[in-house]
Amino acid sequence: MQNTIYQFEHKQGVVQKIDEDTRQLVQALHEGTPIIITTLQKFPFIAETLDKLQREGKKGLALSTQDKRFAVIVDEAHSSQSGETAMELKGVLNAHGVQEAAAQYALDHELEDDDADQMAGVVREMMKRGKQSNLSFFAFTATPKYKTKKVFDEPGSAGESPFHLYTMRQAIEEKFILDVLRHYVTYEAYFRLVQVGDDDPHVERKKAARALARTLTFHAVNLRTKTEVMVEHFRTHVRHKIGGRAKAMVVTDGRLHAVRYKQAFDKYIAEKGYTDVKTLVAFSGVVEDSEAPGKSWTEVGMNGGIKESELPERFDSHEYQVLLVAEKYQTGFDQPLLHTMYVDKKLTGLQAVQTLSRLNRTCAGKEDTFILDFRNTPEEIFKAFKPYYQDTPTEPLTDAQHLYRLHHQIEETGLIFEEEVQAFCKVYFLPRRKETVHDHAAMNGILDQAVDRFKEREAEEREELKALLVNFRNLYGFLSQVIPYQDSDLEQLYTYLRFLLTKLPKREGEGPIHLEDEIELQYYRLQKISEGQIDLGAGDGNGQALKGPNDVGTGQEDQRIRLSELIGLLNERFGTDFTQADQLFFDQIQEEAIESETLREAAATNSKNDFRYVFEKAFEGLVIDRMEGNEEIFGKLMSDGEFRKLAVEHLLHQVYGALKMHKP
Repeated sequence: MQNTIYQFEHKQGVVQKIDEDTRQLVQALHEGTPIIITTLQKFPFIAETLDKLQREGKKGLALSTQDKRFAVIVDEAHSSQSGETAMELKGVLNAHGVQEAAAQYALDHELEDDDADQMAGVVREMMKRGKQSNLSFFAFTATPKYKTKKVFDEPGSAGESPFHLYTMRQAIEEKFILDVLRHYVTYEAYFRLVQVGDDDPHVERKKAARALARTLTFHAVNLRTKTEVMVEHFRTHVRHKIGGRAKAMVVTDGRLHAVRYKQAFDKYIAEKGYTDVKTLVAFSGVVEDSEAPGKSWTEVGMNGGIKESELPERFDSHEYQVLLVAEKYQTGFDQPLLHTMYVDKKLTGLQAVQTLSRLNRTCAGKEDTFILDFRNTPEEIFKAFKPYYQDTPTEPLTDAQHLYRLHHQIEETGLIFEEEVQAFCKVYFLPRRKETVHDHAAMNGILDQAVDRFKEREAEEREELKALLVNFRNLYGFLSQVIPYQDSDLEQLYTYLRFLLTKLPKREGEGPIHLEDEIELQYYRLQKISEGQIDLGAGDGNGQALKGPNDVGTGQEDQRIRLSELIGLLNERFGTDFTQADQLFFDQIQEEAIESETLREAAATNSKNDFRYVFEKAFEGLVIDRMEGNEEIFGKLMSDGEFRKLAVEHLLHQVYGALKMHKP
């Protein structure tokens, strides 16, 4: 963007590229350069840089925003535009306005001089969160989030949204971009796992499911089979496209996955003696593999010394055809020759749209695209793309009073004390010139008091408390930009929680589960499931509305299940004997429980622990209602205490969460 705008015809001194450091940005703002092109991340360091420059002798250097107006043009209106860094931009470009608003706040609230000095930092921080009278924002995005539309959606004089809408549908019809879902093929892996370990350990179901899935994705048979499919497909159907210049991307499940795929691709290509396909890999940092102790891999090393900054250019050459990626290049990567994508990663929502849209760039000779997906269904991809195909609907803005309800709930927990919040903020918001080396220790000492109280609570209560604190932090960070709360108590609690949450201990047992030695792959086959177009024009409306922040909780709770039982469930899902009868039985119980007025009232007014007593009393009646036609599972629920306990725990979590989500 810097290079493109700088190429526009202009007089010297009209446009300034900030391509060095924050000092360059400070100098451009001081000189009043009309057009400045910079990254958002430099703004938090402006005050510190200005202090340094003034200490170095540049006494006349200052940033005055009085009577100045700014248009802020944003390349991508994503999450960073509603975060703390964006607040710093507002504070810098409207420093004079923020200062005036803070002074007016002190007058309106009749703060004495001492109180005004103490609260000055809090109030300035609070005032720069919302809309600024001298700033106009113009942002571009193809995939707006809920926050994006609410923050930027200020109605004009006619009460209408300011958005200029150029839809995905219109862009495809006018051939500005290609329809990436026109040729979509899905494969599914069918496998059977058998337990070979002597033990039958208890494991958390969700964690163990992820561990088993991870074990399969790294299995040599799985990697070899999929590698063969991708390489042969590329050579047969893709290589000759776009005048023989077509390229492909392989989207992998993670960094180690990318390393293993790179090794599998290069080994297969070498075995076959192919000279018309060559790979590059993209991942960050250093990757270690438990199967190769003492060895590690880097992107540069696996790419034969090609530097990270050189990779896009080298991939653009005739030398390389396939790029294997782990997170990198899944968003914002502009390579028109990219024709085909092989997906071996679960993609949902916005991530699916942004990843697959790497293919939509047009160029001479590019008439279509192709996606081969090993992990997602056409229905899932349709659901992800549909909201962005025409207009993107959003749910109404969260009730402004909800923040105060969360504030009251936090007070009721007895975990956080107002005097500690104020003591922390008194230190945190000290003017820069008054900071001392002891301030950091003082703030940590205050936070540690709440951390100690947190550790004394029971494990389940700790998770509920943490979820409550996270909900307040996230909701205030968002709502304060669109609703002028101007409440210093909320601002201080928000600041305190931002730092407290980083110090609260994580849930015990959060590390990964390793089950490689407990199981063995008995059989494996890969089968094409569907082929054709995913038609976004089908169905009504614009798809499901984007949801705003909620306070349902973290969703981290998990019941424990024997590994052998879990393998059985997985075999039913992916093998040849799959049946939904047992799951349907529990689904019906869950639906009936959610419809129960007694349980609905209990969930609305009780914690999960208190709700448990009511639910367990109701559980037997719910099961008896479904007894007919399910005698075998009914008998097991009534006679096997451990089986019944697992079922109750699972349904309790599901029903309580659903009732909390749909509370009036």
